[in-house]
Amino acid sequence: MVSVIQQRLVDLSNDIAETPADELAFQHSILAQTSLPAARPPDDLLVWERRQGKATLLVEAGKALNPRTGHFEQLGLPYGPKARLLLMHLNGEAVRRQSPVIPVEDTMTAFFRRLMGRTQDGRQAKMLKEQLTALAAAQFRLGISHGDSAVQIDTKVVGAFNLWFEKDESQRILWPSTLKLSLDYFDSLQRFAVPLDERAIAALAHSAVALDIYCWLAQRLHRMPEGKPQLIPWANLQEQFGQGYTRIRRFREFFSGLLPQIHAAYPDARFETDGRGMTLWQSPPPVRKRLVSVGLCAIGGALEPSKASPPE
Repeated sequence: MVSVIQQRLVDLSNDIAETPADELAFQHSILAQTSLPAARPPDDLLVWERRQGKATLLVEAGKALNPRTGHFEQLGLPYGPKARLLLMHLNGEAVRRQSPVIPVEDTMTAFFRRLMGRTQDGRQAKMLKEQLTALAAAQFRLGISHGDSAVQIDTKVVGAFNLWFEKDESQRILWPSTLKLSLDYFDSLQRFAVPLDERAIAALAHSAVALDIYCWLAQRLHRMPEGKPQLIPWANLQEQFGQGYTRIRRFREFFSGLLPQIHAAYPDARFETDGRGMTLWQSPPPVRKRLVSVGLCAIGGALEPSKASPPE
């Protein structure tokens, strides 16, 4: 007998395989190859570094001026699924509008209603606010190595917005009307945006690691040579996705448990696992180039998957 969860995965896979996406999300290629912390890091951990292939990400937690005290306050690192969802939303709006200025107030609620099927309650809004503040204050260093040379971008994702959210008379948190991505990040995003199916993002929104695996496969599988599978050993997978797991056996169980959800969200992805690790095969991207080009009109070529990802 098929369980309710299994049936949902089958329905999701069929929907994504048979129907083009109505809405697209986007992730920067380096953030698809690497990742932010999956779980809340210790309060004293203010620098986060991840490397995968030739891509390196370094995030430094920032400070924000508290208008009530007049002092800069230390914030934590952005983490968890909400930081990822917020980043994908900001990326998507910037790519669609071809502008670093994003009308947050008009788009944030609609985005999360599409993903969650409801508006945010007070607790959800508070958590989103905290993650958006951490994202806005953090310093990002994005690097790609090429033999003896390297290309590096030192930037903030968000260049300017009101970090201290106002509340209305009912104490409901109000989103800022707009925010502005930094020009360095916006320029890099235009060249290295990975298109994602928003239905897949919605299905995986509960898990930071599931989102990371989906984004990683979305930017990697279509760029692999046909007929040349690649084996990723379990030790490498644990280093990339196993925050909090010290025993590789426990990580394997956790990681393998996520893969049915990943495959339902990305039904064209070709991969399998065994005692050695995870084997990947060349696969179509989750969003076809034609759909990206039609949906975004003037910028289709800039987002062609083979050009949108820096080399590994």
